[in-house]
Amino acid sequence: MRTVPRPVWLLSAGSFVNMLVTFTFVYLFVYLTEGRGLPVTTAGTIAGIGGIGLVAGNFTGGWFGDRYGHRRTLLAGSALSGVGLLLLPELPTPALPALLALAQYAAGAARAANSALVAVAMPPGARRQGVAVMRFAANAGFTLGPPLGALIAAHWSYELLFRLDGASTLLFAAYAARVLGADPPRRAPAAGPQRAGGPGPGLWTMLRRRPALLALLPAIVVVDTVYRQQYSTLPVFLADHGHSTGVYGALLAVNGGAILCLEIPAALALRRIAPLRIIGTGLLLVGAGFSVLAGAASVAAAAAMMLLVTLGEILYKTPATAYVADCAPEGYQGRFQSLYAGASISGSVLAPPLGAALYDHAPGLLWPVCGALAALAGIAVLGAGRPRAGGNAQAGPAVETKVETVPVS
Repeated sequence: MRTVPRPVWLLSAGSFVNMLVTFTFVYLFVYLTEGRGLPVTTAGTIAGIGGIGLVAGNFTGGWFGDRYGHRRTLLAGSALSGVGLLLLPELPTPALPALLALAQYAAGAARAANSALVAVAMPPGARRQGVAVMRFAANAGFTLGPPLGALIAAHWSYELLFRLDGASTLLFAAYAARVLGADPPRRAPAAGPQRAGGPGPGLWTMLRRRPALLALLPAIVVVDTVYRQQYSTLPVFLADHGHSTGVYGALLAVNGGAILCLEIPAALALRRIAPLRIIGTGLLLVGAGFSVLAGAASVAAAAAMMLLVTLGEILYKTPATAYVADCAPEGYQGRFQSLYAGASISGSVLAPPLGAALYDHAPGLLWPVCGALAALAGIAVLGAGRPRAGGNAQAGPAVETKVETVPVS
């Protein structure tokens, strides 16, 4: 872990505190239905608009980082998101969709910038450790945050949750401005031929030169849609089979506890193994986990499902983030991180409607379909990682990668 530089530790500490009071994701729907008294369909529409903004911010935020600096993008996105969350309880209901979309877009852009800052601070081949540290901090904060939010909502109000979330996001922006030095001067992309006086190759051109990445990103979209069924259709499935909310909460505790205990050790132990092999295996484990529910609905089966899915998450999320960073040539780090950040959160928008529709029309097919989709994604990634004649799929990403320095004030 000595290879993890100081800026990553500082950003991770800030992320822990910020995630500790990040309640919007968990309690937004409850606030809209109970606090605002909105119908379920209206609340779902507003929350869905916010989710679209979040995904869009993740997909496009890296462009701002590459053009204007990752630190500037992180600060601007965090500040805008924090102000939006502070205003949310004060505005009338008709204004909520626009405000939520804007705030979530800014939060998504800040998330992409945060990932890019970690990526440029770490040397190629050592990024898994830095990503694991950041994920540990964020997961630790998010594990403690929801119970804290429940206590605050029970003793005070849901509105206070959003005010605390907004204030925390603004404090994180101020903290990042203090600990991170100024962005380095922007350099023209150095990868590939350029026209005289013109820009470097386009993003699609750079992606086409990395076919393994073109296989990985769609696979992540598919698996994230499967993975996030645990937050949408899984609690409904458990309730339909007579299990209490406490069982579902215990399963999520298994997920969070295993990640906190195992993710950093796994990243260190497997750091010399080819990344696509680890990622593909992780996707297969996610598929195997959901397939367990196709044959049984007992508490033991649900626990086995969650354990397999969690092990799969540990295997694929950290190496995938690091692999995309290693694939990025100079001047494209933000956009490459945006692509992965958007793919890795796309299930938050796709999973609820797709999973609910399938469960409503053919409940017995949901888990077999989830298992099969994740398995196909895993096979595609494993296939992309096989050495090909005249080259090695695993060795190419670092060729055009150059480490940048993230200054610390």
